Amino acid sequence: MKPILDDLYHKNESTPERLLYLLEHLDSEAQELLFSYSHQTRLKHYGRQVYLRGLIEFSNVCGRNCHYCGIRRDNLNVDRYRLSREEILACCREGHRLGYRTYVLQSGEDPYYTDERLVELITAIKAEFPDAAVTLSLGERSYDSYQRLFDAGADRYLLRHETASEGLYQRLHPDSNFHDRRQCLKYLQEIGYQVGAGFMVGLPGQTHEDLVRDLMFLKMLEPEMVGIGPFIPHGQTPLAEFKGGTVEKTLIMLALTRLLLPEVLLPSTTAMGTLDPLGREKAIKVGANVVMPNLSPVGVREKYELYVGKICTGDESAHCRVCIEKRISGAGFEVNMGRGDHPSWRR
Repeated sequence: MKPILDDLYHKNESTPERLLYLLEHLDSEAQELLFSYSHQTRLKHYGRQVYLRGLIEFSNVCGRNCHYCGIRRDNLNVDRYRLSREEILACCREGHRLGYRTYVLQSGEDPYYTDERLVELITAIKAEFPDAAVTLSLGERSYDSYQRLFDAGADRYLLRHETASEGLYQRLHPDSNFHDRRQCLKYLQEIGYQVGAGFMVGLPGQTHEDLVRDLMFLKMLEPEMVGIGPFIPHGQTPLAEFKGGTVEKTLIMLALTRLLLPEVLLPSTTAMGTLDPLGREKAIKVGANVVMPNLSPVGVREKYELYVGKICTGDESAHCRVCIEKRISGAGFEVNMGRGDHPSWRR
């Protein structure tokens, strides 16, 4: 095991066969070494800095029907909402007052937000906050749409690849296409965004081979950001009765991703904190270096329920900011409120 981990640490590469062997034979001693190596790698590239991004979940309307998602189209129990341009700008103003210099605009795939509406919104944010970065997470769009949003000032785009295994992808996404998803990521890279991919850990039917494919896909893609979190079942989806993912397995995948992509921006997700009160801190200690507190209006936070039990839905934005900073400091790290761009990226 040690030669495999040594290669990952010193060369930032591995083979599918070696990664599979690692996942299938990882014992407590090897896991401790893995976490030590991933921690040392993040210290080398980012020190103890943890970047804070302000998350604005501005619409829970979605035209997709993904089997794991609580805001899927066919869930008729969702209380749907859309924030207006002025409401979103108000969230940004509150975020700016609290020190945030990145706003992450996330929604379901909502056709109401046309290119024209989004360009107007992004332009307004950039005009009022020229020192801030805008990250979008809006799902699959056309090349021309991505280009228009980039030209308006968007800096980053988060689009999890979900899984690098075509069969698993199609089972979970009945009205989506595996190759279209990958094509969107290529479009985003061609245009010049800082690109975020990622996947869930513990999906029904997911194997170690699937996880190895995810890691190899990320190494090939070399995105600037990678979002990895545990699968948490939602009671109003087709996967309601399945067992969820674990914090421990997610930590392993975070650590391996840090070693394969040493400079990647790697979030410690809210889902980790949902499963374990110290989940976010544990993720930071194995290499995660981004946290995204919620700037959405408190009145809509519970409505953006991708999974059950999501934390911090009742907290005011200022409380979220203070709480997470205390947690990060308590874990031995430092909050960085700057834009936090990937070291290699230039617009």
